[in-house]
Amino acid sequence: MQIQHPDRILRIKTVLQRTGLSRSTMYRKMQSGTFPPAIKISTRCVGWRECDVAAWLHNPILYATDDPAPR
Repeated sequence: MQIQHPDRILRIKTVLQRTGLSRSTMYRKMQSGTFPPAIKISTRCVGWRECDVAAWLHNPILYATDDPAPR
């Protein structure tokens, strides 16, 4: 029997540490669709799905979202 682990939500500090990106570079990549989009947690709080960040880390050059963030 395999135990399913729920996907964690990572906050910006953790995402920046794991990726090595600066905040502005990460948001620029989100706008162009080459970085996973943020998920709104509350009114002033966002996070990123850990599996999406891991997928980006696995192959950052070829990563692309289906729907880039609106400008």
